[in-house]
Amino acid sequence: MTDETHPVPSDPSHGFSLEYAPAPESTSVVTIADDYGLFIDGEFVEPRSDQMFPTVSPSAETHLANVAAASAADVDLAVGAARRSHTDVWGSMPGRERAKYLYRIARQLQERAREFAVLETLDGGKPIKESRDVDIPLAAAHFFYYAGWADKLEYAFPGRSVSPRGVAGQIIPWNFPMLMLAWKVAPALAAGNTVVLKPAETTPLTALLFAQLLQDVGLPPGVVNIVTGAGATGAALVDHPDVDKLAFTGSTAVGKQIQRAALARGVPVTLELGGKAAHIVFEDAAIDQAIEGVINGIYFNQGHVCCAGSRLLVQESIAEPFVEKLKRRLATVRVGDPLDKNTDVGAINSSQQLAKITELVEVGVAEGAELFQPDCVLPDSGWFFRPTILTNVQQTHRIAREEVFGPVLSVLTFRTPEEAVAKANNTPYGLSAGIWTEKGSKILWMADQLKAGVVWANTYNQFDPTSPFGGYKESGFGREGGLHGLAPYLSVGPMGGQIR
Repeated sequence: MTDETHPVPSDPSHGFSLEYAPAPESTSVVTIADDYGLFIDGEFVEPRSDQMFPTVSPSAETHLANVAAASAADVDLAVGAARRSHTDVWGSMPGRERAKYLYRIARQLQERAREFAVLETLDGGKPIKESRDVDIPLAAAHFFYYAGWADKLEYAFPGRSVSPRGVAGQIIPWNFPMLMLAWKVAPALAAGNTVVLKPAETTPLTALLFAQLLQDVGLPPGVVNIVTGAGATGAALVDHPDVDKLAFTGSTAVGKQIQRAALARGVPVTLELGGKAAHIVFEDAAIDQAIEGVINGIYFNQGHVCCAGSRLLVQESIAEPFVEKLKRRLATVRVGDPLDKNTDVGAINSSQQLAKITELVEVGVAEGAELFQPDCVLPDSGWFFRPTILTNVQQTHRIAREEVFGPVLSVLTFRTPEEAVAKANNTPYGLSAGIWTEKGSKILWMADQLKAGVVWANTYNQFDPTSPFGGYKESGFGREGGLHGLAPYLSVGPMGGQIR
C-alpha cells in the first residue's frame, strides 16, 4: 500500500523498480504469406482483376502481405458458390450435422488460439493480452454456443416454422476482426445459411487464416466464402441481387447507405453502428471499482469500440476528487508495443484514424476543453496516441457529440439522476451505457430511462455469447448474440412450414 506521502521508490539502488521488463510475445507461431487470394468455393483463388492491396502493421508501419482486392465479378463468383452450396448441401443438411462443423470450428479456434491472437495483434494493433484473453476465446465461445442451437431451432421459436434465408452477405469492421466474424458467421451457419464475408481492408489476415481453418475442418465448399477488398468490394456484395440477407458492423454513415440499398431490394438487414456511450458515476458508487470500470470502458482496444464509454458523467459532489484519482490511475497505463504482454494501450489501427482522433482532440481544446495526457514515451514508429482525458467539456462541443473511436474520454458533470438521464440521452446514438451506484433501485430506474440497447451496471464491456447486443437510433437495429442473434438469419412463419 502506497500513497503520495510515502511513494514506492523507483530507483534501482533501492532494490526494486516500478518498471516492467519487456515481455514480447513470439511471432514464430504465425506464418504470413507474401500474397493472399480470395477464398471462394472452398479454395483460394486469384482475383479476376489481378488487383492487390497491402496490409500493414499499425505498431511498426511495416508491410505484412499483399491481399487480393475483389471486383464485382469476384463477388459474383462467391455469391454463386454460396448459392450452390446452400441449395445442394448446407440448407438441407440436418441441424445436428451442421452443429458438428460448428463444434469443429470452435475447437480449432481454441487449439490455434495463440496463432490467431498473435496475427490479430500484428495486423490490428491491439494489445496481445486482449487478443489472447478476450477476442479469440469469445470468438470460439460463439461457435460453441450456436453449435448448440443448430439442431434445436424448433425450440428456439416454439410453435413457429423456421427455415434459413439463403445466402448471407456480411461486412465486418477492423476493431474486432475475429470476434465480429464469429458474431455473424456462427448464427448464420447454425440457421442453415451460407455466407459471403468481407473483412475490413486494414485487418484481413485473421479472416484469411480462418479460411484455412475451414479447409482443415472439412467444411463443405461454398458454405463460407471470404472476399477481401475496400469499399467497392463491400458495395458489390450489398448490391448483388442473389444475396438474401445483409449484416453490417461499422460506421453510421456507411450503415445508412447499406440500409437504403437493402430497402430498395427488399433485403432484410442487421446494422450495428456507432455509439457515444454515457458512463455514469453516482456519488454513492464504489469509487475504486468505478475508476477501473471507466478505464476499461474507454481505453480498452485503444477506444476502438463502438460501445466505448466515451462520455463520463460524474455526480458533481464527487467530480473533482474522482477525476484527480482517474488521472493518477491513467498515469499507470502502459502504452507501447502491442505484442508486449505488459501493454495496456496499443497502436491506433491506421494513419487515417490517428489523424481523425488528433483533429477531434485539437477541436475539443479549441472549444474550451482542458487536456490531460499522462507523461509517457510513445514508440518511435507506428501509429500511437496518448490516453486522453478532456475536462470542462460542454454538451455542445464536438468532442461530446461525435464518435472519436480512440482513447479519448470527455468528462461532464450532473447533479441529479434526472439530469444524468437527460445528458446521457442527448445524443443521436443509442448503443450502450454504464451505471455505477450501490443502490439497486437507482440502477433499475436509470436502465429503464436510458435510451441504450445495452446497459451495464457496476461493470463495463462485459460480453457473453448468450446475451444479445445491439442498439437503436443511429446505432442501428437488430441484435447479435443470444437467441436474438439467430432470428435475423431465419424466415419465421406460422406452423406448417419445414423445420430444418
